Amino acid sequence: MSFLIDYTLHLADSNLILAQRNAEWCGHGPILEQDIAITNISLDLLGQSRNMYQYAATLMGNGATEDTLAYLRTEREFKNCLLVEQPNGDWGQTVLRQFLYSTFQQLLYQQLQKNTDEQLAAIAAKALKEIAYHVRWSSEWVIRLGDGTVESHQRMLHAIDELWRYTGEMFIPADYENSFGVNVTALKDEWMQKVTSVFEEATLPIPEKIFMQTGGKTGVHTEHLGYILTELQYLQRAYPGAEW
Repeated sequence: MSFLIDYTLHLADSNLILAQRNAEWCGHGPILEQDIAITNISLDLLGQSRNMYQYAATLMGNGATEDTLAYLRTEREFKNCLLVEQPNGDWGQTVLRQFLYSTFQQLLYQQLQKNTDEQLAAIAAKALKEIAYHVRWSSEWVIRLGDGTVESHQRMLHAIDELWRYTGEMFIPADYENSFGVNVTALKDEWMQKVTSVFEEATLPIPEKIFMQTGGKTGVHTEHLGYILTELQYLQRAYPGAEW
């Protein structure tokens, strides 16, 4: 049971933190249409995380709720992958982060919908339509910027430098993934094929021999997560039990 809880929290945390990151763009997108698009993606991810937190709370009992799991855990208790907590940077870095994560998430949830745990399978199946849009939207932006102007191409190269080192962790299973869930190692080749196809169209290189950062799945995070949680959890911690 503990591995199932940890696995469910891992999935919920990754989506929540990326939702919070994307939400920072609300009102600041490059054009109105894309401002709305990134905000809607943030809401999609938030909804997916809520479904996972609600299920985890049911499994945990003892008064746990989706709110306590989101607002009252410390950064060492969060199990999100490191990629999603990285700063937005510019628009290119934001869309690349979304593309790298959503491409992985799509492959993951395609397998997760076949899981023996019916609740996890149902949550994954429901989310796949949203994820397909996230992949399409973000990949189109990666191509548009990578194969665009000299400046946009350089910005995408910088984004790759900033983010690629955090992609390897997605395919290195934590103990709870080995015990319960999808074999993430088996997803790597297909993920690489899909990413390479988009990068080639975007005239962007695939980095080689990059040291991969790990730790997020077991609670060892970059300095960025603490700042995210400070903002995300402020109201609940300042006014415990506050409700709208």
